[in-house]
Amino acid sequence: MRQARAVSDSHDPLDHLFVKICGLKTERDVDTAVEAGADAIGFVFSASPRRIDAGTAARLCDRVPEHVLTVGVFRNEPLDDVRSLATDSGIRAVQLHGPEDRGYYDDLATGGWTLIRAAAFGDSVPRYGEMGEDMLLLDAPVPGSGIAWDWSRKTLAGAGERWILAGGLTPDNVRDAVDATRPWGVDVSSGVEQSRGVKDPALIAAFVKAARGGN
Repeated sequence: MRQARAVSDSHDPLDHLFVKICGLKTERDVDTAVEAGADAIGFVFSASPRRIDAGTAARLCDRVPEHVLTVGVFRNEPLDDVRSLATDSGIRAVQLHGPEDRGYYDDLATGGWTLIRAAAFGDSVPRYGEMGEDMLLLDAPVPGSGIAWDWSRKTLAGAGERWILAGGLTPDNVRDAVDATRPWGVDVSSGVEQSRGVKDPALIAAFVKAARGGN
């Protein structure tokens, strides 16, 4: 498996939890997330109130320092469209929400992007690496709902696996979620918004701090 770009092999969630802030649309959003210490920021290219185009993403990517991973989020998109948007925007990682098969992932792997597979937590638990992905994002049973779910129901992933907890996280509950599941990283979007699709700088900063055990 390829090593995820911009993510150190020595990354230890007990030492430094990987934090991704998703659904950013403005310069203020990006600057706030970077200044707060986020490891990755996500831009949504699929139907959503957070959706932006490739040109906007490219402009925002220019503001992001090398050590922060820029991620494009896609849902059920044709492979050629994903390749085109990823190339035009300059993102360095592709996050896929959908039924894409191993061939789809293998094709994107040739482009050099870090690959993040997003999978909903249901009766069965998706396993890290099944599609050759660099990271596995485990989302709520109803992805995008913004509703917290029962993180403690099952073992979510194996020790040392690059998996990211998502779904209903907020500054108020993220530390409990981290303590309960011991993820490699966490991801948030609606949990740091003042209204649907509009980020709140104070909540972004509070989320990063709380995720890493700050008071």
